[in-house]
Amino acid sequence: MTSSDDGYVHDPSEFDDDGDRREDDEEWVDEPDHSEPVDREFDWRGWVLVAVMGLAFIVSPAMILLVPPGLEYRFALIVLPLFPAALLAITAVWATTRP
Repeated sequence: MTSSDDGYVHDPSEFDDDGDRREDDEEWVDEPDHSEPVDREFDWRGWVLVAVMGLAFIVSPAMILLVPPGLEYRFALIVLPLFPAALLAITAVWATTRP
């Protein structure tokens, strides 16, 4: 291999979405099309997420350890942690997606 670019070198920035080669003087480089950043705060949705995290990581495992269910061992270690994990996943998506 040589250090010169004698062959074809693919540069994705030279092409637009349709696959056509861009001109060097296009405005898209100077002013990219990005939406305005949203100023988000840690509000009540964040605190709900923190509470569900505490439930999923502290309360639920402690309850399984201290008050073992009268069910099968596999159920206690696999199925019971599934409910707080699913609640945590749903709450995390709800808390982070805003209009």
